[in-house]
Order: sequence, then structure tokens, then C-alpha cells
Amino acid sequence: MSLLHHSLSALFEPVRFGGLCLPNRIAMAPMSRWASPDGVPGQDVADYYERRARGGVGLIITEGTYVDDPAAGPDTTVPRLYGEESLAGWSRVVGAVHRSGGLIVPQLWHLGAERGSSPTLNPAIPSVSPSGIAPSGAKVGRPLGNQGAIDEAIASFTRAATNAVRAGFDGIELHGAHGYLLDEFLWSRTNRRTDRYGGVPANRARFPAEVVTAIRAATGGRLPVIFRYSQWKNADYTARIAETPRELAALLSPLVEAGVDAFHASTRRYWEPAFPDLDGPDGELSLAGWTKRITSRPVIAVGQVGMDNDFDAAFRQDGESAIASISPLLDQLAAGEFDVVALGRALLADPNWADKVRAGLWDQLVPFRSEHRTILW
Repeated sequence: MSLLHHSLSALFEPVRFGGLCLPNRIAMAPMSRWASPDGVPGQDVADYYERRARGGVGLIITEGTYVDDPAAGPDTTVPRLYGEESLAGWSRVVGAVHRSGGLIVPQLWHLGAERGSSPTLNPAIPSVSPSGIAPSGAKVGRPLGNQGAIDEAIASFTRAATNAVRAGFDGIELHGAHGYLLDEFLWSRTNRRTDRYGGVPANRARFPAEVVTAIRAATGGRLPVIFRYSQWKNADYTARIAETPRELAALLSPLVEAGVDAFHASTRRYWEPAFPDLDGPDGELSLAGWTKRITSRPVIAVGQVGMDNDFDAAFRQDGESAIASISPLLDQLAAGEFDVVALGRALLADPNWADKVRAGLWDQLVPFRSEHRTILW
């Protein structure tokens, strides 16, 4: 136990993301809630995030928030980062979190072809993506055809970022994972373009990198930018945007050059090797570890932290997760594989997880149950 407590202290050391100084290494992972009618986050949303800040979380990453594009997403109850009512709601959320000593960034979300063909929000607007192909392989909506369409898509992210500044957020996270628009450009299966935005990895990374560049320019380079990416997709847990570390470097390097301050490497299980076919220690390194090695930027790790089964248990009616040891997590943190760890279900079940762990109150942690998935407190 003394060794665990010695390692545990590293979890509560400060870390800097660009100009943002986190008080500890614990983040709240973004989790969709569908609890903002007409895209406006209410007082219940403010209370929900404020409780996690009060419970000791160093950085809160909000649920996915639609950018200012009518084709960004399909649901009317997902919050938006545009419109005066929505921005006023987010200002209340930010104020509540700040009063409790927390930091908070919105996750900027554009679903691309994953929006589907029958959206509830703006049903007359077709979904857009690099090539009109969803991660499942189905043809959905239309491609972002000419440079004007590309530029307008970039502008939608830029407007959302400047709105984040207006609302008082401490930075932003770009959702470039799980088969959504930015990821659809990164992945060769959904990006069939033959222009400067398709083909080799550096070209596939061009659109996300241009989004980053535009946001940095519009905000004077002062707004910290986190980029979330993944290998897996909602439709395919075995998908890979990069088969080798070299290919991964070719995808991530343009994002570094564009000004990403930190990366959020989304995995189902944080400890699993990213490229297990490699020999020696390289074959044991996690996706977060490879991201850190390639980019030299701060990295957030995520995936089944403190839980004994995968996140999809949260979507089963009787889904439960027992509390699991975080000793492997502490070992990887001590080895420098990543800088911050993001928790999802653990913080849904127990808003005071960070403070309890810091105090060594392991027996007081609350296990996750399926009803926590939709909880509003």
C-alpha cells in the first residue's frame, strides 16, 4: 500500500497544456447525455459538471457539443456551441465549474456521415463527409466537394471555438475520433478523395490540421487545443487509422505543426498495446505512449479506468462494472506513457472519485450501474 500511495502522488501533481495549468492529472471524459432541449444546457447541466469539479477533477471535458454547421449532428437534445441561448447556458456551466475551482473545455463535435440519413435536427440538410461514405461503408449524404465547402466546414469549427472563448471556457477539445467528421478524413476507408485532402497520411490529416490552424488564428493562439483521436470506430472496434508507428507519425505530425497543445488517445482499454506485433518494449507501448513518443505533446489516456469491463456495459439495461485496481495505470503514468487520465463511468457513478482516491478511501468508491448512464446529478 505504501508503494501505491507513493505512486499515487504523481496523479495529483499539476501539469501544463499550452497555457493551461491543470491542478492534477485527472480529467472527466466526454460523455454524451442528450439532456439539453433545443441544444440549450440548463441549470441541471451546470449542476452535473459542477459536482465533478467540486469532487476534485482537474479538467472537465464536456459532452460532444455541435459546432455551427446545420449538418453537424442529428439530435435536438445535444448541446450546441452557437446561438445566444446555448452560449448563455454554457456560460452558467463554466461559471459553476470555475466557482468550484475546476477547469472546463467543450468538445467540439461534427458527426459527418455518422449523422445518418434521417436526422431529427435540420432533416432537410444532407449529412456531409470527405467522400459521402460512413464508417460502416454505407453511402450517406454527400461529399464535401469543392474548396468552398471545405472552407465553410473549417469556419464552422472556428466559430464554435470563438464562441467557447465568449462563454469563458478554458480551452477546447476537437473530436477527431470514433468515425466522426475529422476522423473520417484521417481514415483511408472513409476518405477516398483524390485531391489534396486524400491519399497519403499527410494529405488525410490536412483538413483536421487546417481546422486547428484556423482556430489558432481566430483566437490569437491563446486558446489551448486538445485533439482527441482513436483507432477504433463506433461501427468497428478493430479499425485502424494507422498500421505502424511510422504511419501514425505521418498522421499526427501535421496536427502538431498546426498547433495542437495536447492529444487525447481514445482506446477501449488504456493499457493495451497499440502495435503488439512489434518486438520488445515497443510491442507493449499503449496508443497514448506512442502518441507521447511521436508528438512530445502532453497526452490524455482513457479507456476502462477503474472499471472491470468495457464501456459498452453502460448501454446494457443491467450493465454493471465493479471497481478495478488502478495500479497498472500508475505504473504507466510513472513510466511517462501519458500525462493525464480521463475517466468516464467512474465519475458518473461517483462524482467524488478523485477526492476519495486522493484520501485513500478505496472502500468508499461507488461501483457503476446502468442507471448512472442517464443520471442528471
